Amino acid sequence: MRSRRSSAADGEAAVPEPAQFAFVFDRPGLMAGVDEAGRGPLAGPVVAAAVILDELQPIDGLGDSKALTARRRERLFDEIRAKALACCIAEASVEEIDRLNILHATMLAMRRAVEGLRLRPARVLVDGNRIPTLRIPAEAIVKGDAKVAAISAASILAKVHRDRLCAELHTLHPGYGFDVHKGYPTAAHLDALSRLGPCEQHRRSYAPVRRAELEHACRSPR
Repeated sequence: MRSRRSSAADGEAAVPEPAQFAFVFDRPGLMAGVDEAGRGPLAGPVVAAAVILDELQPIDGLGDSKALTARRRERLFDEIRAKALACCIAEASVEEIDRLNILHATMLAMRRAVEGLRLRPARVLVDGNRIPTLRIPAEAIVKGDAKVAAISAASILAKVHRDRLCAELHTLHPGYGFDVHKGYPTAAHLDALSRLGPCEQHRRSYAPVRRAELEHACRSPR
């Protein structure tokens, strides 16, 4: 299996592309699963979670967070937090997304989540085909949220946390409908962007936001 290896990070401002290498995960010790939520939305931070599950306290019903109902995700969120040996939820801000780009900001959030674990894992499995820069052996698993329980748990934590952030955004900016579309570029969201212009939580590095900002500025009285 081809995988990607991480190396020591020099700082958060730049996240270099990791190199590929072959790695067989037969190392003993704790394993952390990592996943993210919020790469596609036009607004809000990108969120990542890292989870080390307890084999003595299995959790039923883990799976890709997007395939679960919101109520089921909420229940699993509490169960994961209660039963996991360690877990951490981290973010990369809108400013970091616009400065670094969404890929590097996602890697940054993932690295923060792993480094925030109270226990140090011996290895890390990451959903997708890229891994953050880490000081721990890591491997990317395509569709890992459907294959690895710890990644599934991380997916649920990240998704629920970000949905809650979107509910808070809706309270602050009710005109955009963040509580419904969660920041994704739905027709309703794009219409609100066109009418209202972007708020401070919109990602200016995303083309629909830039376009809406320009159109709104052109329509505004001088």
